[in-house]
Amino acid sequence: MVERRSLLKAAAIAAPAGVLAACSGDDAADGAGGSGGDGGGQESRPVASITADPKPDATDVDVTSPVKLTVAEGTFDDVKVTNEDGKTVEGSLNEDKTEWVSGEPLGYGRKYTYAASATGSDGKKTSFDGTFGTVQPASVVRATLYPGDDAEVGVGQPITVKFEAPVSDRAAAQRALSVETSTEVEGAWAWLNDQQVDWRPREYWPAHTEVTVTAKLYGVNYGGGAYGKADVSTSFRIGRNQVVKVHTPEHRMRVYRDGKEVANYPCSNGEDADPNLNTPNGTVIVMTKEPTSIFDNEQYGYTDVKKTWCCRISNHGEYIHENEENAANIGKANTSHGCVNLFAADAKAYFDSAMLGDPVEVTGSKADFPTTSDVMDWLLDWETWKSKSAL
Repeated sequence: MVERRSLLKAAAIAAPAGVLAACSGDDAADGAGGSGGDGGGQESRPVASITADPKPDATDVDVTSPVKLTVAEGTFDDVKVTNEDGKTVEGSLNEDKTEWVSGEPLGYGRKYTYAASATGSDGKKTSFDGTFGTVQPASVVRATLYPGDDAEVGVGQPITVKFEAPVSDRAAAQRALSVETSTEVEGAWAWLNDQQVDWRPREYWPAHTEVTVTAKLYGVNYGGGAYGKADVSTSFRIGRNQVVKVHTPEHRMRVYRDGKEVANYPCSNGEDADPNLNTPNGTVIVMTKEPTSIFDNEQYGYTDVKKTWCCRISNHGEYIHENEENAANIGKANTSHGCVNLFAADAKAYFDSAMLGDPVEVTGSKADFPTTSDVMDWLLDWETWKSKSAL
């Protein structure tokens, strides 16, 4: 994942021409002091007029709005904008040399000086200078994106933006987010809490879709004096379509590739009689792949239990993993504490085929997955999901 600042497009507000008194021209007297026939009076002022946005002495200037200097009835000879350390702000003139626009974002809490000179259509020189200050945040908030650059993920993987501090103005943050896909995909953003917003497609991603996410968050006012620290972006791809389906009363775990069954493993799921121990109903995804995991649950009398070929499917405690200690019940009875237990060879085969973001669909249990996991996106129907958008 790459963090970078980039200039956000914003509409510059045109300042009224000729209102900036900081402009000075070659307004010298001819020295004759009279009104003789040779026209010996005071020379006229230069016709060229320079204006700037932001205006001189402006404060709390938006760091992503471009600085713009414009000359009327003339052309620029030179334009320079610098910060208090003397660093020059990048910018460029238009083809007619009548407008200069900055080409990079400004810094927070900085003081900038502009100085410009121009030649009018009457051949006379004029100049302009001034200073302004940018907004000073009370805090800057970092954001991260998942999946990261060049990742390949399953068809159920949502896009996640996490903020290191709560965001008050969710709409402002969400407006800075965009998703581009190589094939048309319907999807929406939803705020899962005040520090996380996810994007998921309405249906599973089309296999092999290329995805680019851009979060232009630098300069965004999150409310309460907090602003975005930096722009972030990521590009990743969707892999093949693989979906796991577990109907718990069958004691079988079926794996589908592109809609066709490619594996059918005997399993033992969570105990049927106790909803607290069920493998809950709902659609979740493979969140991690762990060759070895240690399981602890003192409430049910076990600690430091080592299992292999473990795929986490929720933060509620459920995994798909090997459990040879439960071999007598695999394919026959549901006796686990919520996990999907497989024989070692089957667990290894599935582990090797699995990809982060692969959907796992569970049905047939008494209990449903709680919507408390980090990845609960597919537990919500589409209308509920859309209702969590800030826009």
